Amino acid sequence: MDKDNLTLEDELKAFIIEALELEDITPDDIETEAPLFIDGLGLDSIDALELGMALKKKYKLALGSDKEENKKHFYSVKTLADFIRNARA
Repeated sequence: MDKDNLTLEDELKAFIIEALELEDITPDDIETEAPLFIDGLGLDSIDALELGMALKKKYKLALGSDKEENKKHFYSVKTLADFIRNARA
């Protein structure tokens, strides 16, 4: 796929794989609306911290201290993409 034609969701899938050094997973293996944690991709709390730090650095995000709010943002690739779009607006 041409890098210029990637959606933010596609970009995030590749970024998650790279940031967390996930082996044997391709962006096509990650469903856009599937949970990232426990079910779905099966990430854990350590992955959440690493991903949060990487996202803050790459996208200049400000993550709040509200755990429930952060859980909503990190639920799926779609919710992360929506969060990034809103933060950029």
